[in-house]
Amino acid sequence: MATLIGPKRYNRAKLEAYECGIEPTPTPAGGGRFPIKYYLTAMLFIIFDIEIVFLYPWAVTFDALGIFGLVEMLLFVLTVFVAYAYVWRRGGLEWD
Repeated sequence: MATLIGPKRYNRAKLEAYECGIEPTPTPAGGGRFPIKYYLTAMLFIIFDIEIVFLYPWAVTFDALGIFGLVEMLLFVLTVFVAYAYVWRRGGLEWD
């Protein structure tokens, strides 16, 4: 109904694509090249997302797992921390 009875005041700004306030730039016919930072950010998100997926059930069943569960989770967190330190050391967290 809003389409039929609503006001129709079109202007140039309303008809443009919205992309975070940045003017879109034309891309080559075969697609453009993306900076590697996009992929590093995605991989970091996945790493820490998987860490949370494993930490939550572990925290819920902590009493039932005993010392074995504690040692396994410490090894897992240590592995994730090594990946984080590697990315930090390589400058993956710095945006230029």
